[in-house]
Amino acid sequence: MAGRKSKEVKGEVEKEIRVTEAEVAVHWGEEEYIEPPEEFIRQAYVTDPSFREKFKEENFPECFHIYADLLDWDRYWHTTLDTSNPPFWKWFVGGKLNACYNCVDRHLKNYGNKAAIIWIPEPEDEPKRVLTYYDLYYQVNVVASVLQSMGLKAGDTVTLYMPMVPELPITMLACARLGIIHSQVFSGFSGHACAERIIDAESKILITTDGYWRNGKWIDHKKNADIAVNVAEERGVKVEKVLIWQRYREQYKSEAKLVEGRDYLMKDLLREHRGKKVPYVPMPAEAPLFIMYTSGSTGKPKGCVHSTGGYLAYVAGTCKYIHDIQPEDIHWCMADIGWITGHSYIVYGPLALGATILIYEGAPTYPDPDRPWRIAERYGVTIFHTAPTAIRLLKKMGSDPSKYDYKFKLMVTVGEPIEPEVWRWYYTTVGKKQAVVLDTWWQTETGGWLCAHLPALEPMKPGSTGPGVPGIYPVIYDEEGNEIPPGSGKAGYICIRNPWPGRMLTIWKNPERMIKGYYEKFCKNKESKDWRDWPYMAGDAATCDARGYFRILGRMADIINVAGHRLGTKEIESAALTVEGVAEAAVVPKIDELKGHVPDLYIALKDGYEPSPEIAEKVRNAVRSIIGPIATPAHVYIVPDMPKTRSGKIMRRILACISNGRRDFGDITTLIDPDVVEKIWEIVQGEKLMTI
Repeated sequence: MAGRKSKEVKGEVEKEIRVTEAEVAVHWGEEEYIEPPEEFIRQAYVTDPSFREKFKEENFPECFHIYADLLDWDRYWHTTLDTSNPPFWKWFVGGKLNACYNCVDRHLKNYGNKAAIIWIPEPEDEPKRVLTYYDLYYQVNVVASVLQSMGLKAGDTVTLYMPMVPELPITMLACARLGIIHSQVFSGFSGHACAERIIDAESKILITTDGYWRNGKWIDHKKNADIAVNVAEERGVKVEKVLIWQRYREQYKSEAKLVEGRDYLMKDLLREHRGKKVPYVPMPAEAPLFIMYTSGSTGKPKGCVHSTGGYLAYVAGTCKYIHDIQPEDIHWCMADIGWITGHSYIVYGPLALGATILIYEGAPTYPDPDRPWRIAERYGVTIFHTAPTAIRLLKKMGSDPSKYDYKFKLMVTVGEPIEPEVWRWYYTTVGKKQAVVLDTWWQTETGGWLCAHLPALEPMKPGSTGPGVPGIYPVIYDEEGNEIPPGSGKAGYICIRNPWPGRMLTIWKNPERMIKGYYEKFCKNKESKDWRDWPYMAGDAATCDARGYFRILGRMADIINVAGHRLGTKEIESAALTVEGVAEAAVVPKIDELKGHVPDLYIALKDGYEPSPEIAEKVRNAVRSIIGPIATPAHVYIVPDMPKTRSGKIMRRILACISNGRRDFGDITTLIDPDVVEKIWEIVQGEKLMTI
């Protein structure tokens, strides 16, 4: 009997997928495919299956002419892709164009009186502002004249430190009109964080605002800007001029006094330049358009430099053919323009197509979690674009979209993987099963989407981002660079085998950092000028099903190695979210003498649920049941909230520090609630609340 039992056990083990140390264990169950609604298919741009065929590898790189031809060029390019200096690829070499002209001027003939920007202030008793394309053209020109009078010219850098107000895209476009490289710093960052970016960009001019509203509170932003300027000067970079927009046009609301000879109110400068028209500057396609710094609570930010021609072509193309933004659509992306999503899919991509964009100043949950649906109903929003963190938060707070009469045709999720349970709430409750959910995967460095399904041609799959978008050829490698085939049930590093126009040109003042961080690991031949030898390593773990749909499992750096088993964090978190009452989950590695590392799981509860040992035990059992005993958390901590940036990103590095008894948190002033870090420390290290 014992021998037969042993053989049975051995047989069961042999049936399991073998996972080496070079691969990541995948335990997530397969989800169903959901077809797009007929109504969406009938109106979509891309309904011909041959569209994807046009972007097959045998048509690369010329296939990207389809995107570039959406733009107006002052001079056509002579070389589509220059690979002479790998991996610093150049696109549309020889071509010249201007991003501002493509986003504003060229739309005046057909869309001059159409709304370009609808701006919604956070206080509900304040009026909206609508800027037509004529309005936008006028204001961009006046601001460009102001900048020109400051001595700024093509190739100079300017730092913007602004919130979600119309003056932000106006200023960005004014910079682009002159070829000035803009670097927008997220307004939720501290003055010290802004100073780091000013120093790196070596900006002599800072453009900011006196303040703005967030969560019902007036934020005195000029105070933070003064800190940024003072810190930068202490470290050797002197900001010569600070230009200040006012939230209320005739009232300066900051308590920070103006510094004579340095600070200028934009309203005074605009008065001097009223009615001025400034010719746009044709820029080489490979000229920098902007610097976007990656964020984080530790480490030196990376300045990702994006080009004028390649970047603009890529975001215009993905907006039209994948985002399906059409002239009659009202597009609302809830991301902040301080992030790459806001640059690509609020400002440059939609405006290049002549779309109408909606910008909301404040928090989506103020004064209550139904605010997004009131806005959507009132302004006829047809395309909705947000992050899984925002979706979880709205769900946690009991948001009820069913009370509002809006109709989305397409809903995008962006910024992080979305768990299947959260995806279903988004699709069913928010989208009312009438909208396509487009789960996108990309990065600051990539400029635009890398993975997403074609919304009218390919089905949705909860928790999966879909295949590579047209012209993107993803692959999954194990630690040694061996390709992991689709449908194998194994995971590894998701990489992109080919260049694409939206990728950053370089890292500002540190090109070697780009090679080391994104290409060195899987480069096949460092002497080669063949792009096939230079796959781009994104740093994320992923698996691919037999149909070619990718599922992102989290950052490779976050993979937890438990006794030789490499576990993806996202599937552990997804298992926790299946438990009733759990709103958010984050898992981090805790050092263990025996196993190397063990998972520590943090959860936050929905409103109306109280911490209890029973909930913690249910979460523990759910992880054990759905994934397996190896993934069982060492502890389940119920915390009042997660340490999150204003964009909603959970700072797992901070949680990992706490789990391992370290207090080197880095800069926590950029968090929504910096005090929550100390509260979690007391829970974990003081063992004050529910934990098992």
